[in-house]
Amino acid sequence: MGNIVAIVGRPNVGKSTLFNRLTKTRRAIVNEEAGTTRDRQYGKCEWDGREFSVIDTGGWVVNSLDVFEDEIKRHVVLAIEEADIILFMVDIQNGITDYDLEVAQILRRYTKPVLLVSNKADTFEWQYEIAEFYKLGLGEPIMISAVNGLGTGDLLDKLLSNFTPDFSEDIDEELPRFAVVGRPNAGKSSIVNAFVGEERTIVTEIAGTTRDAIYTRFNKFGHDFYLVDTAGIRKKAKVNEDLEYYSVVRSIRAIENSDVCILMIDATRGLESQDLNIFSLIQKNKKGLVVCVNKWDLIENKEANDIKNIEKSIRERLAPFVDFPIIFTSVTTKQRILKVVDMAVEVYENKFRKVPTAKLNEYLLPAIENNPPPALKGKFIRIKYVTQLPNTYIPTFVFFANLPQYVKEPYRRFLENKIRAKYDFTGTPIQIFIRQK
Repeated sequence: MGNIVAIVGRPNVGKSTLFNRLTKTRRAIVNEEAGTTRDRQYGKCEWDGREFSVIDTGGWVVNSLDVFEDEIKRHVVLAIEEADIILFMVDIQNGITDYDLEVAQILRRYTKPVLLVSNKADTFEWQYEIAEFYKLGLGEPIMISAVNGLGTGDLLDKLLSNFTPDFSEDIDEELPRFAVVGRPNAGKSSIVNAFVGEERTIVTEIAGTTRDAIYTRFNKFGHDFYLVDTAGIRKKAKVNEDLEYYSVVRSIRAIENSDVCILMIDATRGLESQDLNIFSLIQKNKKGLVVCVNKWDLIENKEANDIKNIEKSIRERLAPFVDFPIIFTSVTTKQRILKVVDMAVEVYENKFRKVPTAKLNEYLLPAIENNPPPALKGKFIRIKYVTQLPNTYIPTFVFFANLPQYVKEPYRRFLENKIRAKYDFTGTPIQIFIRQK
């Protein structure tokens, strides 16, 4: 189970700068081209062999005149509830503001570990100002400069020492883990109950009644796996929060802890921006995918072509990754519920599919010859050999070429489509590397 770290604090203390510095330690998941700004508020950081997720709450602040009040307070509270550790950022050059005092007051009510980080200490001279922050009552402040990296190593060491150890006691590592994710009220808990055949999670009409990851062992109809449901109960008062943000943050944990994600879409509402956010999280974490269009029984006057048209529009919205199963279900009438499980198992098996090297070359090399990578700067690119790497988390293929740096994204996609056309990798992402031969 990965730990989740949330960065909170008032605007302009440097939360995003620290977020970028932490996530950039390796290929940051923060991708400038990502379709949604929300994507940028979630990334991975690796330090000393441990990997954890970082959430930057800054990106969600609505620029209202009433900056502090409800918006920010709500996001801070949300982040605190979701995260394992809080980094509370203050600005050493500005000293303590009323806003900092407010946040500190919220943080003191929780038992979660809070690290007080005083940012913008760009030179050592600032250390004389640090004493003031003791009065926030959150222990010893850690002095850093997110811009030039001063003190960030010490901060990370301190973070790791607060992590819970990485283990799940009773989880059998060999079994596949499927997560049911999606917008609030798309029917996630109902489908888990339908699978398990008992009211395992409390299903209510209130969107977002579930909290924390619960593993439900599913062992019937010849299948054996865990369902990761982000289940539990939320307090009534919290239901009118920013559900968008909430369910994205909520999904992070379930997605990270699973092998295959079952993305529930509400047929009555179609594919919404939030579904796309969750889809991009599944992609970034390289998980298998089954799309489940639920509440199909509520659609009236269905035409024969409806299913085809809806499938087509879903694939167009989720392109370039289009090779995944779409199943139309109705949880209330139990229509095609088992098909969802069967497909999830199939996608899981596809993740481990191995293609013999001889077969790969026999099939792909002629295809590459008939459709070689476009020449660049007058140089011809030749791909001579391909092999699938053993023991990878998702199917990974290496193509050996004379000028790997000239093989561009569209051609990689062509190679991936060729592989998918011949071998069944439905639902699972594929990695393609081009190496020097």
